[in-house]
Amino acid sequence: MFGRERKGFEGLLKAWKGLNCTNEAPKNPVLRRVQELQQLTKQLQQVHPNVLAKALKRGILYQNKEIVVINKPYGIPVHGGPGVKLCITDVLPILAKMLDGMKAEPLHLCHRLDKETTGVMVLARDQDTAHRIQELFKQRQVEKRYWAICVGSPKPTEGLVDIPIAERKVESSQVHVKMALAPNYRMSEADGKMIRVRRHRNAYMAVTRYKVLSSSRSCFLVELNPITGVKHQLRVHLAFGLGCPILGDHKYSHWGKLAPQKLPEGTLRRLGLEQVKARHLPLHLHACQLVFPKGSGSGEEKIDLVCKPPRFFTRSLKRLKLEFPEQE
Repeated sequence: MFGRERKGFEGLLKAWKGLNCTNEAPKNPVLRRVQELQQLTKQLQQVHPNVLAKALKRGILYQNKEIVVINKPYGIPVHGGPGVKLCITDVLPILAKMLDGMKAEPLHLCHRLDKETTGVMVLARDQDTAHRIQELFKQRQVEKRYWAICVGSPKPTEGLVDIPIAERKVESSQVHVKMALAPNYRMSEADGKMIRVRRHRNAYMAVTRYKVLSSSRSCFLVELNPITGVKHQLRVHLAFGLGCPILGDHKYSHWGKLAPQKLPEGTLRRLGLEQVKARHLPLHLHACQLVFPKGSGSGEEKIDLVCKPPRFFTRSLKRLKLEFPEQE
């Protein structure tokens, strides 16, 4: 490996672990914490595609003759777009050759995760397998489990959110688009009774099970089981449906503006941050488990894919004094 790629690869691995990659770390603990968080995205966007492909290969969670399961890192989008220097799709041909030789067919995406979401991601070795797995997701036969650190308490502490979601334009000083709740019912101003409203024509059915696993003052560790797969579903249901946005979710912590998440003083103190630096907090949402059903074409009874959260997530749990759950 060339020296530049070697350096980039080592930097990528350190950034993955949430470590400080520079030789001179700031003495101020707040500034040092900010520097660690900044590196999560900057380092990943600057590496060579070969370096990212090799890092993904080293972090493979599972593979057989049909699928390859990777641990998706924070800050790397699945698809390209405006301002995107590097994405998962870009390195799939490289990763396939690293695994199966120079004549290998490029790996295929079976589903997607948001740029800021980490965890279990399934790739297929051929197009037919990709289509079959995509159908399993569409038919809701794949069990999905996420962990999120939330600011605020979901009430009740366990339940189901069944509220459709639609994309809406936000008219503010900065006009932007967000996914938003599009409920089928609202409270009547006249008598306080629930009345059915006309369905939003662009709304998608969205259903999420949730359960609080651990609590500590203003922050909570929540397990999420999305039944459907609408864009930003978990983030919207937590922020606007339950009133407890995910830690580091600067987009959905406010409705009418684009601004860093406002955090309680106690939370900032435990995280080692000041409010003016809160914009550097990464989204604490991790896809920790996927379970494929029996007879899914894998040749096994079922496939249970588990992925540990990244180090920045576990460090935040410890700082916030949230109890880390045991993986099954």
